[in-house]
Amino acid sequence: MCLATVAKVLEVNREKGTAWVDFGGVKREARIDLMPDVEPGEYVLIHTGFIIERVDEETAKEILSAWDEVFKLEKDAIGGYYYPGD
Repeated sequence: MCLATVAKVLEVNREKGTAWVDFGGVKREARIDLMPDVEPGEYVLIHTGFIIERVDEETAKEILSAWDEVFKLEKDAIGGYYYPGD
């Protein structure tokens, strides 16, 4: 199963077709092919390395807060990634 995840756009390089985004402290490059007009400061959904949709700040913070709760409760979740037990 794949999930789209929320990130904040830090900078956009239109020539390269990418944006640097922040997943709560983890910074990655994402493709902007599907949303070439994305701007720094916006919250977006990213799926398989592509920015696919804008998300308003309130919704983004609600989603990020919900994930924080999951990671606090799940003992096998480390740094936002799930590691199944043995």
